[in-house]
Amino acid sequence: MSQPSESQVLEALRPIVDPDFGRSIVDLGFVRDVAIDAGRVSFRIVLTTPACPVKAEFERAARERVAALPGVSDVQVTMAAETRGRSARPVAAGDVLPGVRNIIAVASGKGGVGKSNTSVNLALALAETGARVGLLDADVYGPSLPTLLGVTGRPATEERGERKVILPLEQHGLKLMSMGFFITESSPVIWRGPMVHGLIRQFLTDVEWGELDYLVIDLPPGTGDAALTLTQQAPLSGAVIVTTPNDLSVVDARKALKMFEKVSVPVLGVIENMAWFSPPDLPDRRYYIFGRGGGARLAEELGAPFLGEIPIDPRIAEGGDAGQPIVRFAPDSPAAAAFRALAGTVARRLSVLAARTPAIADANITWIS
Repeated sequence: MSQPSESQVLEALRPIVDPDFGRSIVDLGFVRDVAIDAGRVSFRIVLTTPACPVKAEFERAARERVAALPGVSDVQVTMAAETRGRSARPVAAGDVLPGVRNIIAVASGKGGVGKSNTSVNLALALAETGARVGLLDADVYGPSLPTLLGVTGRPATEERGERKVILPLEQHGLKLMSMGFFITESSPVIWRGPMVHGLIRQFLTDVEWGELDYLVIDLPPGTGDAALTLTQQAPLSGAVIVTTPNDLSVVDARKALKMFEKVSVPVLGVIENMAWFSPPDLPDRRYYIFGRGGGARLAEELGAPFLGEIPIDPRIAEGGDAGQPIVRFAPDSPAAAAFRALAGTVARRLSVLAARTPAIADANITWIS
């Protein structure tokens, strides 16, 4: 029996459609390196993000479709990912975060809604997929990253030519930077706006972040100096708005969402934290302690995507105090599953945004008279 041709293999894979782009994985160029040898077929499927939630489904469907071709005795499918975002380019003077493909701002209109926990667990969930992830704690007045991740120590510096760079600390596969690494737990941070602006700028330009697929930035609550500086200085790819179900939190979250719209930063969506509580002995029962559906109503009202709900789990606080976020402290919990789902959705939305954004024109333009 003759072996199939490459075109037959591609035609067998063509019906597999990426749900985010609405096109065949063949037409999108995801299928690469097709090799055929005496009935043994191998190829790679290169996705736009390692956090793709349909990765296993793609692999199964591809294997089954190619195995059904006449003459095929074995199928080897390799799943890979090339995170989309800002294209790699030479570093120009003053360039901000040149090696970071996607910069995600996590914001809220008020404190106490679990924004920092959301930032940390989102970053960890993205890193679990194999992505290169950094986390910047931009809450200069109340930095919580050292506690949430159990990190202590002062970042080192290193000479790089004529400039000195700050080396981020690392924990759980994340590159980390926070004002909390430079002060003691009892040290108050009493700064005026220009000082905050300078520190944020330094974290963006002087920290050696290296090559990252995602940099998650935990913004301070509200729409003050630090938040505005970041929206103006960092090339943000998108923002996640964190709220709780109650009306007061939703009112303030609306202001944060509007801020990003004003500065033309895409809002990736709204996530509702502390959505409900289920007792351990009654896992199917839900108690809506802080109200119900506030995040979904906000998203619908302002035309933003609703990213889902994070349930109340005492282990979030317990693990956070111990430097073990819920994704690691209780990886099989509903809350951890919700954070992983959030990471997958955010990664897919960023991939679609990157594909739709026109490429920046080459600055070296030759004028013809």
